[in-house]
Amino acid sequence: MKKIIHRAADRGKQNHGWLQAAHSFSFGNFHDPSRVNFGALRVLNDDIIAGGMGFGLHGHENMEIVTIPLRGTLAHKDSLGSKGTISYGEVQIMSAGTGIRHSEFNGSETEEVNLLQIWIFPKKQDITPKYDQKPFAQPENNFVTVVSPNAEDHALWINQDAVFSTGNFKAGQTGNYSMKYPENGVYIFVIEGSAEVAGITLTQRDAIGISEADTVQLNFPEDCKVLLIEVPMEF
Repeated sequence: MKKIIHRAADRGKQNHGWLQAAHSFSFGNFHDPSRVNFGALRVLNDDIIAGGMGFGLHGHENMEIVTIPLRGTLAHKDSLGSKGTISYGEVQIMSAGTGIRHSEFNGSETEEVNLLQIWIFPKKQDITPKYDQKPFAQPENNFVTVVSPNAEDHALWINQDAVFSTGNFKAGQTGNYSMKYPENGVYIFVIEGSAEVAGITLTQRDAIGISEADTVQLNFPEDCKVLLIEVPMEF
């Protein structure tokens, strides 16, 4: 088993007034050569957007972009004609492919929205752009697959052998995660609470990347919300 630990305090921090961002990997003005990617996982941004503000219309190509709201509501528009809002419990994905333009704004004029934006390198280049979003129930003490290339998972489709799972565990519980693809690694990001993974204690917004392992056990000394991102290490 190989592991890399990313502490919340060591993330790149940006304060643009209307946007407060923490970058787990090099992004924008934050560059750390030891934090460029974890396999096919390129970006994990923890963004807080002020009321009425957001990202204006801009474009992407050949990237899988997943957005997970943690608090508040996000309003989306794109060049495919998609328009709507997403909030906690929902997940959004864009396969940028040959090119997509979109905007993401806080759906409230007064309340902040907090979201995770995650970029994954695609499996195939120049596919037809695609957008989708979906709500997911989150039963306690279990992992729920929210993004997957496999139709049988009833998740949002992604153009990569990557699987996103969320978990909401009570104190004292244990979660066991088995890799869906043998050569993949998994990046475990603690949203709230704490978890013990491979002998390492992780607290809120800490993360650990694990590769060369078939299964990973997570122990939860307190209530915990966690995100697991399984990705190819070679792509």
